[in-house]
Amino acid sequence: MPRSKAKTRNSPRSHPQGVLKVMSAGFAFVQTSEGEFFIPASKLKGAFDGDLVELAALPAKRGHVSESQPSARAGGKPTARVVRVIERAHTTLIGRYEVAEPFGVIVPEDRRIPYDIFTMRADNPALNDGDIVRVRITEYPSPRTAAMGVVEELVGHEGEEALGIEMIIARHKLETRFSDAANEQAQKTTLDVQAAFEEGYRDLRGRKVFTIDPLDARDFDDAVSLEPVEGLMRLGVHIADASRYVPWGSAIDQDAQVRATSVYLADRVLPMLPEELSAGICSLKPGAERLTMTVDLFLDAAANLERYEIYPAVIRSSARFDYDSVQAALDGDRACNGFLEEFAALDRIAEALAKKRSQAGGIDFVTTEAKVTLDEAGKPLEVVLRKKTDATSIIEEAMVLANATVAKHLHEQGFPCLYRAHAKPSADDLAELIPILREFDYLKDVPAPDFIAGNPFCIQKTLAACKGRLEEELISSLVLRAMSRAVYQPLCEPHYALALPAYCHFTSPIRRYPDLVVHRMLKAAIFGKSGTFEQEANRLDALAKSSSKAERVAESAERESQELKIIEYLQSYVGSSFSAVISGVMSFGFFVRLENTAEGLVPVRSLGGEYFAFDPKRHTLTGEESGKVFRLGQRVQVILEAADPRSSRLDFRVQ
Repeated sequence: MPRSKAKTRNSPRSHPQGVLKVMSAGFAFVQTSEGEFFIPASKLKGAFDGDLVELAALPAKRGHVSESQPSARAGGKPTARVVRVIERAHTTLIGRYEVAEPFGVIVPEDRRIPYDIFTMRADNPALNDGDIVRVRITEYPSPRTAAMGVVEELVGHEGEEALGIEMIIARHKLETRFSDAANEQAQKTTLDVQAAFEEGYRDLRGRKVFTIDPLDARDFDDAVSLEPVEGLMRLGVHIADASRYVPWGSAIDQDAQVRATSVYLADRVLPMLPEELSAGICSLKPGAERLTMTVDLFLDAAANLERYEIYPAVIRSSARFDYDSVQAALDGDRACNGFLEEFAALDRIAEALAKKRSQAGGIDFVTTEAKVTLDEAGKPLEVVLRKKTDATSIIEEAMVLANATVAKHLHEQGFPCLYRAHAKPSADDLAELIPILREFDYLKDVPAPDFIAGNPFCIQKTLAACKGRLEEELISSLVLRAMSRAVYQPLCEPHYALALPAYCHFTSPIRRYPDLVVHRMLKAAIFGKSGTFEQEANRLDALAKSSSKAERVAESAERESQELKIIEYLQSYVGSSFSAVISGVMSFGFFVRLENTAEGLVPVRSLGGEYFAFDPKRHTLTGEESGKVFRLGQRVQVILEAADPRSSRLDFRVQ
């Protein structure tokens, strides 16, 4: 019996939603709550890479192959079209300016955005073909109209050596100049040690203070000292007193709030504070008198904190060391004679502190940082890998203890603070790792439900199980990606990864705005509240949000600048063979990571005419005919096919 029309459901169907991921070939994928969809290039409906979109599935047509049918390119996934853009990811773009009277056309540098932006040539008559500009989009493309915009900035000219970094700066809208008022204030800043003593600063110029930093460090905002006092070891952590020169509401402070952090790009630093401060009066250079906020940590033989003191001081650093020379000293090299005893004692303290934190549930991730060495012209010479060592742990553990002590002190004193909070990871994010960990047999001694619940000891045990294996760093990075982001906030909440009930950033006021705030709050607790104390305290929530956002932007820009230079470096190695680890598996191919941290794509089309089935849970691609499997963490030998810095892309094929 036919169904009555009166009972037909007339309410509209809900459409799946997700973030559009456009491939360089023009087609796209969208991961939704209903699974992943393939979007043909002709069905994007003006959407850009990164946009949040709403989809409608396309019916498969019988009798012939069409865009609406799952294909090898689609990886067997259902095909859909973009119904509408819910939220735009881009309000501005970087692109190449082309004269096409009466228009100036901007061709986006990001090849995942296949839409040109039209501007009026008369608005920018001085621009020439090949100029790189930033354009603000005023009208997004539709099936009937082109995208329109207004040129906001001339970034550079095609062919310039530093253009790649300039484009990163422009894309992230990073500040490159200080205001005239801030520069004037910085130039008038003086040290005035005598005035500091009169205000109550302690004289620590007789202490054996020294700094340990990377060899290429541009500023020195932390120093340490260590000596026995009354049966305890007094670990002094001495931090540049930047807040003395950056009072709340001053011109320098206003610029610093906008920046919120220094940005360390591959070829330059964009400092949070003017160089007169960041590289001058605040930098703890050897032999120079400097003002600090000092935390004295009194430790027993087992590195238990018996008591502490926090106060402003005047120091004179005795020496500057880099991590490599300190590590050599710990390994037996006596070139650093005169400080070997301090290094050895600090190493024992760091080991004890790290062990305590691990016993409390702290999680230590294995990471490798790649830094490209450049010549004077900005051309890459080599890729240097930095890993955690005993020397880096000496400083890291001292700074963590100082940060935790300051956070606890301000919390107990009832003074405001910008805390560094880190929430437990979500169960959903950890659950996605279970099939991968089972593939590697890392959960045989770890109950999966406890791992998913975020039990830190289960996560510790899982990371320990892969120690020393080829996939150790990959597994560590996957678990790290599943973690929540640490954020700044006025509310004191635990730091999950460090297993600490209270934590803040106090040790880098030259390059992080929250540290500057913490210094001001400490001074208020020591000297009494200033006339601007309440103004700053009332702004903490807004400052926390802006600082957290600026941190994410800076991290992205820094990573992109290093990736750009690595790709430039690899241009001369096109055609060469590399050992790599599969770091990601998708329906359209798999990503590989080289030993120098460079990542690129092996597209599925390069594997031959065979169809490869994608298993999203096991993260595998399996050949339908050969049965050949490519899986996450697998070691493969690959040939570099192309290295394109402009699109930040490396293409490989299996050897």
